[in-house]
Amino acid sequence: EKIPLTLIRDGHAPYLTGSMLDEYIASGLQSDHETCVLEEGREKLQKGMYLYMREGITERNLQTLIPLATPCTSSRCCFCTDDRHADMLVTSGHIDDCIRKAIEYGCEPEIAYKMASLSAAERFRLDDRGAISPGRVADFCILSDLNNCTVKATFKKGTKISPNQWNPVQNEISQCPFHARIPSVQEILIRGRGTARVIRIQEGQIGTTAEYTQISGEDIPDIKRDILKAVVVSRYHPERIGVGLVRGFGLTNGAIASSISHDSHNIIAIGTSDDEILRALSTVIKHKGAMVARSDTKECCLPLSIAGLMSELPYENVHAELTNLHRITDACGAIADPFMYLSFLALTVIPEIRVTTKGVFDVNMFSHVPIFTDT
Repeated sequence: EKIPLTLIRDGHAPYLTGSMLDEYIASGLQSDHETCVLEEGREKLQKGMYLYMREGITERNLQTLIPLATPCTSSRCCFCTDDRHADMLVTSGHIDDCIRKAIEYGCEPEIAYKMASLSAAERFRLDDRGAISPGRVADFCILSDLNNCTVKATFKKGTKISPNQWNPVQNEISQCPFHARIPSVQEILIRGRGTARVIRIQEGQIGTTAEYTQISGEDIPDIKRDILKAVVVSRYHPERIGVGLVRGFGLTNGAIASSISHDSHNIIAIGTSDDEILRALSTVIKHKGAMVARSDTKECCLPLSIAGLMSELPYENVHAELTNLHRITDACGAIADPFMYLSFLALTVIPEIRVTTKGVFDVNMFSHVPIFTDT
């Protein structure tokens, strides 16, 4: 019912090919930003889709896909940065970073800049911008270095913008539902033993794989095998609490928790003990949304006062707090940028296996399944 409401329809279609892709396109979807495989991207372009080549924090697909950007295809190719936290925006940049990397990976500069400007504008039917020509809005940058995309000056509607000219509009913060409660130890216990479904995160990718491991609930966490407990607490319905197992975060002590958890944005946590998980969850709930990292000796918190998803703080402060969070996770042995992997752990439309407030979710079967296969 929603698809006909707009003429611009973006999709999420990782690993979709063949007749299933045909059906997906025929339903009205026009683009994809989840493509991870070269031949998959080639097929989507051949079938008339727009291809957004993504380079986020943990979803790094640009090097794989950029060979598809040619003079013939560039009008259907754009860049995508889903997702980047404020620290990466400060240290690496945004679309400018995609331009630099595309050129580094062998893309012609003219094609890279077209993807970042005209191709994107025309895709979204912003016909009054995207190029410097009569009748178009004079939004543009002057560069001092083409290959490094070094911005010398920025113009908005023909007027030069000074670095300190931006003043954010002060709006009243919208209050969103946040009815979460701290679970009890009993509610997050894993009972049973046998062959368990374990969510395996993939470094540098959004997808996960299902691993099947012999384990007992009493042995969780299994630090030696890097198998940790994942807990999802509903922010809307206090009674809904789900538990699963995850491998790949690398934590040797402490816990992390966040209220950024696509797409429902329930609270999600992983940790090396039930006590640490519950303490991290408690801090998130106390602030009605936050990113929290705990070690054996300290805790760091970035409150997210806007719907539990965004901070009111200036970006410099957000950057500093994210740095502090990562200092703790690094000291605890975690994978780089663990909060981004955590945010996708409950995303039930991306294969292969996830965890929600109802427990483990098999994306291929599109149904919830028990932790133990013989349950």
